[in-house]
Amino acid sequence: MLASVQHRFLRFLLCAAVWTASFPLAAQEAAKPTTFLGTVQSLSGNNITVKNDAGATMQVTVQDNARLLRIEPGQKTLAGASPFSLTDLATGDRVMARGSANADGTSLVATMLVAMKGADIAQKQEKEREDWQKRGTGGLVKSVDPAAKTVTISSGVGGAKMIAIHATPATIVRRYAPGSVKFDQAIKGTLDEIKPGDQLRARGSKSADGTSLDAEEIVSGSFLNLAGPIQAVDASTSTITLTDTATKKPVLISVTPDSEVKKLDPAVAQRLAARMSGGGAKRPDGSAAGSAGGPGPGGAGPGGAGAVPAGGNHPGGGQAGSQAGGTGGQGLDFQQLLARSPSVTLKDLQKGNMVIVVATEGQTPASATAVTVVAGVEPMLQASTSASQALLSASWNLGGGGEGGGGGEGQQ
Repeated sequence: MLASVQHRFLRFLLCAAVWTASFPLAAQEAAKPTTFLGTVQSLSGNNITVKNDAGATMQVTVQDNARLLRIEPGQKTLAGASPFSLTDLATGDRVMARGSANADGTSLVATMLVAMKGADIAQKQEKEREDWQKRGTGGLVKSVDPAAKTVTISSGVGGAKMIAIHATPATIVRRYAPGSVKFDQAIKGTLDEIKPGDQLRARGSKSADGTSLDAEEIVSGSFLNLAGPIQAVDASTSTITLTDTATKKPVLISVTPDSEVKKLDPAVAQRLAARMSGGGAKRPDGSAAGSAGGPGPGGAGPGGAGAVPAGGNHPGGGQAGSQAGGTGGQGLDFQQLLARSPSVTLKDLQKGNMVIVVATEGQTPASATAVTVVAGVEPMLQASTSASQALLSASWNLGGGGEGGGGGEGQQ
C-alpha cells in the first residue's frame, strides 16, 4: 500500500516537473511576435488598416512606445533606416507591422513598424520599367543548359529570332509564384526550374546584334497558352468559358483585378495576321493595308513600325512582334500594341468572340486564372493559331494588369 502511494506521489512530482518545465516554453510560443506586410488602406490615430498581397486585412494598433522606422525601396536591412512619426504615414505606403496578434489573426498590436513611402515605391518602379524597356528582352524558352548557365529563347513574330541568355552567379533568378499573375510576387528561383515552353524575361547587357544578353535579372513562369471562341461570359463571377482550339475542350477562366483584358484594333489585328501569313492584309473596310514591308496602320515608314524594335509600356516590353505595325522610326513591339490597345471589361466580351489567353493553371484541369486576355484576334487566329499564341506568350505582361515593377518593390 505504501509503495503504491509512493509510486503515485512520484508520478505526481514527475508530472508537475514536466508541466512546470514546459510552461515557460508554452508562454514563449504564445508570445512569439507576428509580422504582417502590406499596404496601408486607411489610418485613424494610431489605428491602421493594412491589406497584404493575398487580400487579407489586418487591423494594426501601434503602441505609443513602438519603434517606427522608414526605409527606401529596395533596402534589405534596417542599417540605413530613419525614425519617422506616425502622422507622416499615408494611404498607399507599404508597411511591415510586428507585434502580438489576436487569436483569429485579424488584429495586431505593433511594437515595431517599418514603412516605405508609396510615392518612392512608384518612382522606383517607373525607373525599373524604363530599364526593362531599354535593356530587356523576352520570349519562349527553347532550351536550358544549367551547367553553362545559358537559356535560349525564341522571340519575334513566329518565334523566328533566337536569343541566348547568359547568367552569372550574380544574376537574380526569380520565378512566378504558383497561382500568381503578379510580377512583384515572383519568388527566388534557379535555372534548374526553367523548362522549355516557359515564358522568360531578362534584362542586362545586350550584344550588338541582339542575339545574346548577359543577364542581371531573369524572371520566368510556366503558363497555359489558350485560344478559341468564347462559349459563355459571367460578369458576376468574373469568369469566361472558352473552347480551346488545341484540346477542343471547354476551359473556365477566372479574370481577377490583376488580369489584363485588351481588345486589338481591327487594323492592327489584320496587319499582324498579314505578317504571320507573309502576305498583304486588308483593312476592315476592304482597302489594302499595305504589304509586309509597307507603312503600318499608324503611319508611314519602311517596314512599318518594325524598323526599330522598342520596349513596351510595362517591364520587359521585349522584342516580340517588333514588326507588327505602327509608325516608322518609333517601332512598336506586341507588348506596346497591347499597352496602347483599349482595356475592356467582361461585359464587352460576347459569346462567339475569339480570344487568346495566357493564364496560370487553376484548381482543376479545366480551369485557369488569366494573366492576359486579348480579344479582336480573329484575323490572327485564322492566319496561324500557334503563331498568335507564341506572339502573346513572348510578350507576357510582367506587371500583372499594368502595375508591374522590377524587383518586387516593397517586399521587405
